[in-house]
Amino acid sequence: MAELTAREPRQVKNRRRWRFGDRTFSGMTLFFALLILVILAGLIITLNIDAMPAIRKFGLGFITGSAWNAVTEEFGALPAIYGTLLSSAIGLLISVPVSIGAAIYLVELAPRWIKGPGAFLIEMLAAIPSVIIGLWGLFVLAPFIGDPVEKWLAEYLGFIPLFQGQIFGGLGFLSAGVILAIMTIPIITAVSRDAISAVPVQQREAMLALGATRWEMIWRTVLPYCRSGLVGAVILGLGRALGETMAVTMVIGNKYALTPSLFSPGSTIASKIAGEFGEASGNVFTASLVELALVLFGVTLLVNVVARVLVWRMTAIKARRD
Repeated sequence: MAELTAREPRQVKNRRRWRFGDRTFSGMTLFFALLILVILAGLIITLNIDAMPAIRKFGLGFITGSAWNAVTEEFGALPAIYGTLLSSAIGLLISVPVSIGAAIYLVELAPRWIKGPGAFLIEMLAAIPSVIIGLWGLFVLAPFIGDPVEKWLAEYLGFIPLFQGQIFGGLGFLSAGVILAIMTIPIITAVSRDAISAVPVQQREAMLALGATRWEMIWRTVLPYCRSGLVGAVILGLGRALGETMAVTMVIGNKYALTPSLFSPGSTIASKIAGEFGEASGNVFTASLVELALVLFGVTLLVNVVARVLVWRMTAIKARRD
């Protein structure tokens, strides 16, 4: 009995230590979680304060305006928004099929001696600095896009407004879209590969046991099962494309105009800020560039919200079917 009574205080002390450790750990994680929200709120508040002169002067007309004149202090964001969305759409149109196809091959079809090196090389592409890709795009890709790609498109598809207009040596929306495709392929491929790898083996074996071919197994079992992960991969790629600055600035031509032609030079929100922030003078000019950053922040936030809703709906539909 004496030994038992001697052990009880030790157990009580250990429990108190564990409770103190749990409370400390819980408090630290709560602090870090709240810190992220504080940083986000501080970023939004700071951007709004710095952009307030432009917000008060232009209002919603800043979103729909197409002029950018530092002398008369007339600024509008519509060409930059248009260029951002157009170049990102071209990039995703090219990168999504390539990325998902590469992910399917690496997980389902590639032999073992290719899977490891192939995945490593694709992920290494994401580690290349954007300025290096931009220089390569300026001196190698843009001339190739200008001749023969754009000339061929103008000759055979010139009846479409997208492929009309003067060719500026490959500098324009098309080159910017190809550059963004190259930069988003490793991100989408890596996330898609992880999503496809997470599909249970039993799903594949059951489909093959029913007499399905390898292609039918992938199309009807693997891809529907990991659909939400694939959507998340595409959204991550889109977020990278929307905010890319240096590489796009080097090949897009930096012309502030609205044009349907993919051959024409244009501008994005990120390239406009990077190109003119160092030369900005006056409160309205600087505030307009900050408001452009606020618009880009809003666009990326809207894209992420839409992506979350899509993933949630897909998950809900899948749960109902199951």
